[in-house]
Amino acid sequence: MNSSQAVRKDATGGVHIASIAAVVPPYNADQAFSADFMRRHYGQKLSQRSLGLLRATFSHPSIHKRHFAVDDPECLADESPDQRIARFTEKSVELSAQAVTSALAQAGVATQEVAGLVVNTCTGYICPGISTYLLERLGLARGTRVYDLVGSGCGGAIPNLQVAESLLGATNQGVVVSVSVEICSATLQMDNDVSLILSNALFGDGASAAVLWQRPQGLKLVASAGRYIPEQREAIRFVHKGGALHNQLSLKLPELVKHAAAEVVSEVLSSQGLKPDDIQHWALHTGGEKIINAVRDELGIAEERLCATRKILAEYGNMSSPTVWFVLKELEQNGIAPGEWCIMLAYGAGLSAHAFLLRKAE
Repeated sequence: MNSSQAVRKDATGGVHIASIAAVVPPYNADQAFSADFMRRHYGQKLSQRSLGLLRATFSHPSIHKRHFAVDDPECLADESPDQRIARFTEKSVELSAQAVTSALAQAGVATQEVAGLVVNTCTGYICPGISTYLLERLGLARGTRVYDLVGSGCGGAIPNLQVAESLLGATNQGVVVSVSVEICSATLQMDNDVSLILSNALFGDGASAAVLWQRPQGLKLVASAGRYIPEQREAIRFVHKGGALHNQLSLKLPELVKHAAAEVVSEVLSSQGLKPDDIQHWALHTGGEKIINAVRDELGIAEERLCATRKILAEYGNMSSPTVWFVLKELEQNGIAPGEWCIMLAYGAGLSAHAFLLRKAE
């Protein structure tokens, strides 16, 4: 494996996460309804083997329900490519704007103080990017530095956070907002393909926003690391078929992910002379039950440290890149004491894994 990014030690002495907002669309469906939807609309084209897999995956107890950016789920069955990208555009901007507004309010920061905005997504492509829509919707200054990141998949929130941190150092004023948004329902496909059946039982829609500032309040950004294993690109990616995105997932993902995750965690810990046992809080991306278990066992994380990850998986499924922020938000709501350590850990397309070491300000 080649490291795409060396560990960054905490040289700035002051970038903190001031606030986190996690937002989902109002419509939600439990797994029984979702399974029935798939059988009604796609049952005739599915083999008996696929129908059996559908029953098994949608009845797995790790996920109870998920949220979808639709007014009526029936639209998903016959949505044209044009309708799909229109819905992606509308809903990604709407959810992102809600998340940014909430995060700014929590931090007590006015929109006039936003010096930079970084947005990542992988479930739709529009040009100009989501960032410019948010600049207009939120009334940000027209000179605000805005950036759009694409193609990082489920792990995209942490590279976004790295860029946002650097941007804050460059502007040296105001705050920078990091936004992750995914409309996974805008990539829905179904066929006799294990990847598609698993995806349809796992993914949901959501958005997150985090405000970064240089005040000694909140969660301090201490060290980060990333790993890319491009030779495993086919293990997890979107592929284009007939002009539409189709999710591709390898059954070997738990084995591949756990090794990449262990390497980035080892790097950020060793940069501060820490061990896994020194970390009180773990915000793991909810990649699915098998991946969570594989990472847990490889790193030696106590099961009780994964309550937040399990809860987010159960209530929202895997929302791709925003999910790790949902987990961190849950940890904060449960209480992170001053001086305690936390690791954000996410993995996705690339194949890639990313980790950020955080510490609650004292």
